[in-house]
Amino acid sequence: MAANPVLAHSVRGNWVENRHRGAICVSDATGNIVASTGDVAAEIFPRSAIKSMQALPIFATGANARYGLAGPAIALACASHNGEPAHADLAAAMLAAIDLDESALECGAHPPIDPSARKALFAQGGKPSALHNACSGKHSGMLAVARALGEDPKGYSTRRHPVQQRVKQAVEEVIDHPLTEGKCGTDGCSIPTWAAPIHAFAKGFARMATGEGLSPDTAAAAREIFAAATSHPFLVGGTGSFDTDAMAAFDGRLMLKFGADGIYCGALPEQGIGFALKCDDGSVPAATAMVAALLLEISSPTPDQAKILQTRARQHQRNWAGHEIGYIEATDAARLKL
Repeated sequence: MAANPVLAHSVRGNWVENRHRGAICVSDATGNIVASTGDVAAEIFPRSAIKSMQALPIFATGANARYGLAGPAIALACASHNGEPAHADLAAAMLAAIDLDESALECGAHPPIDPSARKALFAQGGKPSALHNACSGKHSGMLAVARALGEDPKGYSTRRHPVQQRVKQAVEEVIDHPLTEGKCGTDGCSIPTWAAPIHAFAKGFARMATGEGLSPDTAAAAREIFAAATSHPFLVGGTGSFDTDAMAAFDGRLMLKFGADGIYCGALPEQGIGFALKCDDGSVPAATAMVAALLLEISSPTPDQAKILQTRARQHQRNWAGHEIGYIEATDAARLKL
């Protein structure tokens, strides 16, 4: 099989240092691939890029209504956040609503990703907790599902727990593809991650965006999840997050979410299309350049939106002394035409 095309490269000085290969798929809700490059049949772990799909059981079990999980909480359930005060405080409030606290979270603790939040926490003598974990919102939502199901919350992150079985079923419905035990791993936050083709995730995001091919209840939940994420983009990422900045600029026209190891998934609801990409070497900066270049071509951006995208399609790099040493830039191969 031929290697995937080079979709981004890293330049140091005047010489290409690294070449980042990958695959991109743009699909409609029927699964018709409207643009692609690379091996989009390759099965990948989507990681955090599909948190919006993983949030569907919050609605299917009625946990949203029962525990008052409104738009901001749903946005945080879709987030890979920076651990800023707004993120950690909201995760704590979500847990309090289901009569639990941070000790119930099984995602592990790490310092806030945001440098200012991290510095402030340590300056105050605080310690990182699971609330600062980038996935604390998703895990708080999953604990709400456990409560709504009447299940023991302990072990909610494990593959056999009813919560994760509900998550698996929801993702299967949306991407219209089976998830199998033979292609399952453990994500960084401890929940299962299931591999499926890149084109299936692109199709799934188109289905989430349009409701086409989904049950009425799932379609309604998908609309609410997308609306929550796009209405509260800061909660999905935070300061400096491309997900946050891009969704804020597009004002509801774009759903976007990155995943660890070079994944991006999203949708342009007005156009009825979803997209998914994987950077082969797992570089998130390179994947960000790829998706920014893709969106410059397929989203019909305004000048202000294009400016945001251009800052990530070509990312200038500086060393610790502040000297510009090079850049990461998407290649023309990432600029797909519809």
